[in-house]
Amino acid sequence: MYETTFILSPELTEDEYKSMVAKFIKILTDQQAEILNTEYWGIKKLAYPIQKRGSGYYTYIEFKSPMEAIQKVETEFGYDEKVLRYLTVSLDKHAVAYNKKRREQGFGSEKKTEATLTNA
Repeated sequence: MYETTFILSPELTEDEYKSMVAKFIKILTDQQAEILNTEYWGIKKLAYPIQKRGSGYYTYIEFKSPMEAIQKVETEFGYDEKVLRYLTVSLDKHAVAYNKKRREQGFGSEKKTEATLTNA
């Protein structure tokens, strides 16, 4: 399993941003990748300027795939001038378990349990 986080240019409109993410997801799925999770984090401030830009659209994709799919999507990231940065990492068993738990709990949002409801 792998996860990719990439940053797109902040000059894109919301629709252009979503269509670019869809393009990269299609590249992965065309290469027999199974998309497990996609998160649109929106525009975030960068820690330091990249290509004279101070912010960018962040996106996170978690997937299972053969190595060829990763090579193909990273090649496309490199060719696309609207991609500011990207990083793909292989997940170990602990990261896979953490991500599964995170998805089940609603991506870090506080899960309401009976104990928290009675204490409120």
